[in-house]
Amino acid sequence: MSTDPYLSVKALTKYIKKKFDADPHLRDVYVKGELSNVKIHTSGHIYFTLKDNVARLPGVMFSASAKSVKFKPESGMTVLIRGDVSVYEASGQYQLYAQSMQSDGIGDYYLAFEQLKEKLAKEGLFNASHKKELPRFPKRIAVVTAQTGAAVRDIIITLYRRYPLADVVLFPTLVQGTGATQSIVKSIQAANKGEFDVLIVGRGGGSIEDLWAFNEEAVARVIFDSRIPVISAIGHETDTTIADFVSDLRAPTPTAAAELAVPSQAELLERVSNYRSRMYRVVSGTVNQQKQALNRYTSSLPLSYPERLYRPFIERVERATESLQRESLQHLKRSQERYRTLDQQLKSRVPLQRIRQSETEVAELSRRLDYQLDQLLKSRSQQLSSAIRTLDALSPLKIMDRGYSIPYVEGAVVKSVSQVKAGDRLTIAMKDGTVQTIVNEINPANGGD
Repeated sequence: MSTDPYLSVKALTKYIKKKFDADPHLRDVYVKGELSNVKIHTSGHIYFTLKDNVARLPGVMFSASAKSVKFKPESGMTVLIRGDVSVYEASGQYQLYAQSMQSDGIGDYYLAFEQLKEKLAKEGLFNASHKKELPRFPKRIAVVTAQTGAAVRDIIITLYRRYPLADVVLFPTLVQGTGATQSIVKSIQAANKGEFDVLIVGRGGGSIEDLWAFNEEAVARVIFDSRIPVISAIGHETDTTIADFVSDLRAPTPTAAAELAVPSQAELLERVSNYRSRMYRVVSGTVNQQKQALNRYTSSLPLSYPERLYRPFIERVERATESLQRESLQHLKRSQERYRTLDQQLKSRVPLQRIRQSETEVAELSRRLDYQLDQLLKSRSQQLSSAIRTLDALSPLKIMDRGYSIPYVEGAVVKSVSQVKAGDRLTIAMKDGTVQTIVNEINPANGGD
């Protein structure tokens, strides 16, 4: 029975693979090299080539292991890989099956942080134009943090101390460890379903691993999509996360976040008190000014002795009224005399029928005379009203409103320079008071004496 000395490719490859798998030096190896030809499959597998200055080694990291990588592997990176070396039978190539991967020189978390930060910055998630303004007087505040711990205690105590008018609702959230990312996302989404004015997202201090959930892309995007203004308060002042860049306002601590979210009730009360005091001072000053102005007006010479201003005009009105009354009486007497004369003439010269006819004519004449007298009275009354309006328009007070003044010497109105002499003391009446002055020089108009 003859034996075929030739092996199939499959059989030889299987043999080589068994040798690789049986060699303990090829299991759990640590390799350092530069990544190239990196391809991340939709399934999550990572395909790459690890190289140095001399050799190249193809490699693969399946999705189960790739989930533990904090950064995004890229060509050109120098990495530290732990894994097994075996043969891929389909191609007959040996390759590295990576189980873990770390960046060489800088930490994985820092590298992942910078990569996500650069990615979101290019998308515009950090732009100031997307930042929402916080309300000055929030009515309802949502808090997304752990149910226990110093952070939630500091936030709630500060909110109630500064502004007890606001309602505070806590959304208990897992803020570190497995499932923290999903818990934070769900709490922010739940808060956005309610009616809240401000949303505080935070936690206390910790290591970068403890804070890492706030550096996840899912958390960054749910904060960006929040319709409620978000204040981030993650860790201590020196801690910075991706959530801080996306939020509308970053607070250095949870206590500071509560202080930024609400105004101080004590400061508001003090401000109201200052406004009240200022308003009282303004109103009191205005009232005092008006009182002083009123006192000046009432003590001015025209208002102190108003009869001196109106006396000449009152006399003119009285004379006009007396003249009108005399003319009316005289006219009435003449009409009555004419009527009696005519009546006597008619009775002595004409028959009774003619007398009756004349009486009718006299009655008509009397009616006409009464009408004319009434018209005359109305005309004179209108003239009197017109004269009164003219006198009012020419009133010294009206004239003084236009900037003129009235000089007096010893209580008498000065109408001519001939009434005064050098050294006389004049009282000048203006619309809002009087001025005392002494005559130094007299200059008659047109060169007169």
